[in-house]
Amino acid sequence: MPAVNNRYAFFWGCMIQGKYPQFEAALRKTMPNLGVKIVDFEEFSCCPDPIFFKATDKRLWAVIAARNLAIAEEQGLDIITACSGCTATLKEVHHMMQEDPQLKKEVNQELSKIGRKFEGTQEVKHIIPFLRDDIGIEKVKASIVKPLKDLNVGVHYGCHLLRPSKVMKVDDADCPQIMENFISILGAKPVPHKENILCCGKSCMEEDIRAHMTSDVLESLEESKVDCMGLICPSCFDEFDVGQITLRRKLSKEFNLPIIFYFQLLGLAQGFSPEEMGLSLHKIKFDPILQKL
Repeated sequence: MPAVNNRYAFFWGCMIQGKYPQFEAALRKTMPNLGVKIVDFEEFSCCPDPIFFKATDKRLWAVIAARNLAIAEEQGLDIITACSGCTATLKEVHHMMQEDPQLKKEVNQELSKIGRKFEGTQEVKHIIPFLRDDIGIEKVKASIVKPLKDLNVGVHYGCHLLRPSKVMKVDDADCPQIMENFISILGAKPVPHKENILCCGKSCMEEDIRAHMTSDVLESLEESKVDCMGLICPSCFDEFDVGQITLRRKLSKEFNLPIIFYFQLLGLAQGFSPEEMGLSLHKIKFDPILQKL
């Protein structure tokens, strides 16, 4: 069932609303310019986490995710996610329930205790493929009034936007282009670098390996001489923004690369100010490249 009148259930997730509200603000300001009506649900809970929670209790993980899906289904709305981790959980559980009737039955037995049921009638869509497939990249381009000329952006994809590919169905998981296309329509230049699909290291349990994974991506971007990193995952943002400070202590490596959530870049291109996009809240400041814009 398609969403009605461009109304969509936005699933914000814990990290965006709890730690990076500037990302939520950027989406709330940019979406009306694309004709997208955001519908909020106070009933939504944590997705929950697709790595640690899932590893601890996969059945409970599926029940909680199915409850979130059922809430949107009751209103006949597709879920739009802005967090790659939330997308991974909700899309995978949706897929699992469609593929495994027994799991669906067991999960719905649990949901019946709170008067809810998962049917699978609505879709879960990450905001980036949603804009490409439902809204249209040309409409996004038409909303731009202040192109980000001369801005060189290194794309970081993260793990969950692309994989598992049979569930996410976003792009070629080994050679993606969707983010580069969305950067290009802003008037900026997407700059290739060798580690664009490497994991940020956020979920690695070995601290030394995690630090080197983060450092490897930043070094790759530094070699490509980009002005900033453009990404879509708040967990990756956390690893690269705050992580640059951590790397100074752990590896004695000095980076000073601004990390920008894609919809902050879109907001700048739509004419919003850096303050309205919350760029001052980032640990690594955007100030050195404002002159280029």
